[in-house]
Amino acid sequence: MKKDIFTFGERTAIVTGGSKNIGLAIALRFAQAGMQVAILSSNKENLSQASKQFQSGGYTASTWECDIANVDTIDLVLERIYDKHGSIDVLVNCAGILDLSSIEDTTEDTWDSVLDINLKASFFMVQKCLSYLKRGSSPRIINISSNAGRMGGYANGMSYTASKGGLISMTYGLARKLAPCGITVNCVAPGTIESDMSLSRDAETHSQLLKKFPIGRIGTADEVAYATCYFASIESSFTTGAVLDVNGGLFMG
Repeated sequence: MKKDIFTFGERTAIVTGGSKNIGLAIALRFAQAGMQVAILSSNKENLSQASKQFQSGGYTASTWECDIANVDTIDLVLERIYDKHGSIDVLVNCAGILDLSSIEDTTEDTWDSVLDINLKASFFMVQKCLSYLKRGSSPRIINISSNAGRMGGYANGMSYTASKGGLISMTYGLARKLAPCGITVNCVAPGTIESDMSLSRDAETHSQLLKKFPIGRIGTADEVAYATCYFASIESSFTTGAVLDVNGGLFMG
């Protein structure tokens, strides 16, 4: 009798932004499920800490310093990941930055940097992974959006809202385009999650935001990771173009 509900196989998953918070939780759950994991981050110290956390749990992951907003650097990293692991089967676009600027105070530099990392880099990660994914086993693309992309959010800036809404729309478009290739494309849209992002809000904003959650609390990175595991599994093969809301009831629709 099969022991586990989901099957992952000895596939390789790339997790951008996988060195901390939600990305790290996803990477750890993938490793626990038996997958090979490659973590991308632009922060060398975060990568080192992530590697230590994997080792302390008895797992391994390859770590790669890469600023994915600099699109020209992606190809070489992917080549090296493929050479090391032998395949690229799952891509999780989790790298992202938060903007809390008011409409009046949003600068062009802020807008550009948030869209570059949260949206543009995600598209080009997909584009540059395609040749590997088409040869992969049960290939999957999973985008990590946000409740802000679903209904505008409450305490975030407009560049963040636009980037996360764009990521959801891009999920729909990619799902249609890549279905004939056997690649599924899905999205997880978390509400406020315990993370560095949530800690960047002041106490009053956090308190007011908490009141809006019907469940009465913010979420955990692990709760997002488990949702992501479904989309990565072999059993999710008939699910594409879906957005899974993990938000404590903040958005229902």
